[in-house]
Amino acid sequence: MSETKSDQLAQQETTMPTTYDPKDAERKWSAFWEDNAFFQAGNRPDAEAYTIVIPPPNVTGMLHIGHALDFTLQDILIRMKRMQGYDTLWLPGTDHAGIATQTKVEQKLREEGQTRYDLGREAFLEKVWEWKEHYAGTIREQWSKMGLSLDYSRERFTLDEGLSRAVREVFVRYYEQGLIYRGNYIINWDPAARTALSDIEVEYKEVQGKLYHLKYPLKDGNGSITVATTRPETMLGDTAVAVHPDDDRYRHLIGKMLVLPIIGREIPIIGDEYVEKEFGSGAVKITPAHDPNDFEVGNRHDLPQVLVMDESGKMNVNAGPYQGLDRFECRKQLVADLQKQGVLVQIEEHVHQVGHSERSGAVVEPYLSTQWFVKMKPLAEKAIEMQKAGKGVRFVPERFEKVYLQWIENVRDWCISRQLWWGHRIPAWYCESCGHTLVAVDDPAQCSSCGSTKLAQDEDVLDTWFSSALWPFSTLGWPDDTADMKRYYPTNVLVTGYDIIYFWVSRMIFSGLEFTEQAPFRDVLIHGLVRDAEGRKMSKSLGNGVDPLEVIDKYGADAMRYMISTGSTPGQDLRFRWERVEQARNFANKIWNASRFALMNLGDFRHEDIDLSGELTTADRWILHRLNETAGTVTRLMDQYEYGESGRALYDFIWDDLCDWYIEFAKLNLYGDQAEAKRKTQSVLAYVLDQTMRLMHPFMPFITEEIWQHLPHEGVTVSLASWPQPDARWEAPEAVKEMELLMDLIRAVRNVRAEVNVPMSKKIELMIKPGQADVLALIEKNRSFVERFCGTSSLEASEQLTPPDKCMTAIVTGAELYFPLAGLIDIEQEIGRLEKELKSLTAEVERVDKKLANEGFMAKAPEAVIAEEKEKRAMYAEKRDKVLARIAELKG
Repeated sequence: MSETKSDQLAQQETTMPTTYDPKDAERKWSAFWEDNAFFQAGNRPDAEAYTIVIPPPNVTGMLHIGHALDFTLQDILIRMKRMQGYDTLWLPGTDHAGIATQTKVEQKLREEGQTRYDLGREAFLEKVWEWKEHYAGTIREQWSKMGLSLDYSRERFTLDEGLSRAVREVFVRYYEQGLIYRGNYIINWDPAARTALSDIEVEYKEVQGKLYHLKYPLKDGNGSITVATTRPETMLGDTAVAVHPDDDRYRHLIGKMLVLPIIGREIPIIGDEYVEKEFGSGAVKITPAHDPNDFEVGNRHDLPQVLVMDESGKMNVNAGPYQGLDRFECRKQLVADLQKQGVLVQIEEHVHQVGHSERSGAVVEPYLSTQWFVKMKPLAEKAIEMQKAGKGVRFVPERFEKVYLQWIENVRDWCISRQLWWGHRIPAWYCESCGHTLVAVDDPAQCSSCGSTKLAQDEDVLDTWFSSALWPFSTLGWPDDTADMKRYYPTNVLVTGYDIIYFWVSRMIFSGLEFTEQAPFRDVLIHGLVRDAEGRKMSKSLGNGVDPLEVIDKYGADAMRYMISTGSTPGQDLRFRWERVEQARNFANKIWNASRFALMNLGDFRHEDIDLSGELTTADRWILHRLNETAGTVTRLMDQYEYGESGRALYDFIWDDLCDWYIEFAKLNLYGDQAEAKRKTQSVLAYVLDQTMRLMHPFMPFITEEIWQHLPHEGVTVSLASWPQPDARWEAPEAVKEMELLMDLIRAVRNVRAEVNVPMSKKIELMIKPGQADVLALIEKNRSFVERFCGTSSLEASEQLTPPDKCMTAIVTGAELYFPLAGLIDIEQEIGRLEKELKSLTAEVERVDKKLANEGFMAKAPEAVIAEEKEKRAMYAEKRDKVLARIAELKG
């Protein structure tokens, strides 16, 4: 955008449309912000840096409402920090998401009648890159529609060349330290995706299954041993039966041979303390190639490892007559055969936890495979030591530190290899001549052992989380000592959901410590999940997901942002309700209408015309005081990540104080003929609205920018305007006290009118008997306000006032109100109303008396709280006594 166009957009406009059009504002201001690079880091070299790196969304598809929550919370924070003068960097990017993205592309190919093997690795990867480009572009469009103030000049992707180099560097360093190794282990295998999974990529679900009791005969014909299993198909890979060495029932059998039913293979009876004597029959079948515990037992006893399935979950040649059958089909046929042979003793119904692939949903198979692993214990120890020394990451809420520590203290070695094509290919090469393994950052030209050039790179790729674990520093240029690394690392805060503390947060922490000697962020703000209105997790199967673009299209981005950011407290789940988005939209409209009214009454008023010196009205001083309080409260709450509370503080100030009260009071001077009074009110109104738009901007960036551009202002954009700070000039507790009395008085009059159905259009006589001279002075000082907002035909205020015999009354703190409304009300009805009020006031007095008589309360409560209760008691008693007296008058 040209400078001229930027200047044009930044000029104060003098008229606002009758209604706010979110679509027009969102389109206009998104382009304005991005074209002028307002959010690019580095524009304030002398300022303190403040950094957030975005949790990179997967390029698997569109963003969902959970992303909208996560990104909105970050945007609120970064916008406030930018306005506070920091050199802010909010770095955007996306994740290649190995399994998830490859699965999506393979699904698309299947619909076209193809597989990745039909295309070959190179052509398949071209298809995935096309997918990535499409959805990365879509995600960026969604970010823009949400109003996210990202620095797109630093956008990153986990497969960018710079990030790929960082991944290879980390792999090589781990390998050289002996922290990465390759070996045969039982891993979690996804037969659908045909790849290994780490422990935390497995979701355990409660399943109604069966427990099969099988009888294995002794080779010598002298009896049998009974074992139980939930997966009878794995018996085809059994290589022993284990008993406890101290179990008197079986001790004499240790070393003898059993005959494996169906297969006929001879297997030994071994003694191992792994077996629990009291559990089941006390004998356990051992299948080293298909169970992690059996694998360890097998290693101790040097048992063979017989794999009976292939990578797709079908039975292999070692399964004998069941070769080629799917594992679950094999189970059915095998059980039938075992029954025929009399081997199956019993089948029990059995509820147990079954692992499922987080990505494909397939039942996970424990599977013996050659994989790459990271030794986690040495890395975990550093992170634990830092955390327990009080120098670690601060979790908000604090309870999630225990969740983090519980996992990292019990962490197992991390399987990092994946049998995929999409991802960071493992930087390991195998010499076809001598079998030597080479691990290097750059492709080696020849074998370092024998000099052969016949090298083959490992076919597998790294777990997606391996590269994501480096995100806070790889995105800033590590391993190079870049200017961005020096300036913006470590980052200030990570905002993420509690569901990926294990997956991502913990891995970033130990990676940051290992390679930068610093934790990658100071704070971790944990939010919950966005659930539906009934509290259910959103899913495709339930059809209860919410598309953030649909919300934006219907109600505008600001309404969505305000609703989801203020709908819960840190760490708690949020229930998405359309009616709450509608309420947020109504709030935006309230802000628009109030601002439009103000602008209509500012005329040609300019920023340089704002003058807050000299005499101000009670309402003026009160609203400035409340603005001061709100600015301090919002800043404090935002620094504590209490978005819900800060949003509510703004709501109360804008809706109640500014719109419902101050603007109404301002109309007297705005519509009056006192030029100086009008200019003062215009000054206060212009200043308060300007500051209010700044405070509201992080939550609702589009409408606040639109309004701010119409108001008298300095600068080009509200997003770079300074953040409001409490100003001692506007501290006016006496104005607050005065205003509270006036509002109390006005509410009381309006309540009486409502009770007897006297409309505001009908003028009434009002008589006020103040309890003290200062109250009388206040009423006289603000007589015009009282007359205007109470709709009086006459107003009499005096400490010596004698109320008429027939009138309605109301009691406010410091004064009694009388309404000579003979002929408009029923006297008996008024007595009834007063008796209800008497009952309520008497109950309040008794409630406070009971509290003050409670020895426990009096012993534990702070003096200030006790004094407050006594003050309440005196106030209720005073009102009660006056109501009693009035009832007596009316009855007399």
